[in-house]
Amino acid sequence: MVHLITSDSLFPPLEEALLEPNGLLAVGGDLSPKRLINAYENGIFPWFNKDEPALWWSPDPRMVLFPNELKVSRSLRKSIKKNNYHVRGDSHFSEVMLACAEPRRNQAGTWIHPDMVSAYTALHEIGLAHSVETWIDGKLVGGLYGLAMGKVFFGESMFSRAPDASKIAFVYLVRHLIQWNYILIDCQVRTAHLASLGAREISRAEFSQILNIWAKNRVSEEKWDFSYMYE
Repeated sequence: MVHLITSDSLFPPLEEALLEPNGLLAVGGDLSPKRLINAYENGIFPWFNKDEPALWWSPDPRMVLFPNELKVSRSLRKSIKKNNYHVRGDSHFSEVMLACAEPRRNQAGTWIHPDMVSAYTALHEIGLAHSVETWIDGKLVGGLYGLAMGKVFFGESMFSRAPDASKIAFVYLVRHLIQWNYILIDCQVRTAHLASLGAREISRAEFSQILNIWAKNRVSEEKWDFSYMYE
């Protein structure tokens, strides 16, 4: 059964999430900071098209990356050593979201519509949502964004306008999360791209256990202020 969210309700128990489509949990509700924070604390994220009611998901299994399991291929290592890029944190958050929303090959539309941009920008302004950006010659060429809560980073989307630009941002993200003793990066669902970087699937039950320890009631509220010129 899919739960219909009313103004005074949040989310049903995860046991009610559907198997097909995998992990659809609830329909409706808004994208207020309060609801989004509650959702992510419980392993739930919104994913829906413009002009549709909000759809809330918690797939099983869950694609995650344990930071120490990051894989850097030989070709990516070469890109990192080229020394022609600049990596920044939180310098152009909305720009990163808009870039992630740009049309892609074999993709009819985007779920990163204006309501999503407004909602996550509001989270960015209170220090919960973050971006990591790759710049070349003063131009934004790649990056990613997501939410940091406690010791878990919930990845949302990434984009690339130059070879390996998003992967470079991801590598720097992981390096920082290791320094800050983060436990996990949520990658939501499996893709070959994420698997190539070391992400793997775990059960929703295991994912929920990790969140109960490391994400709930441990909300970070600081902007990421870092900038690296080359390696």
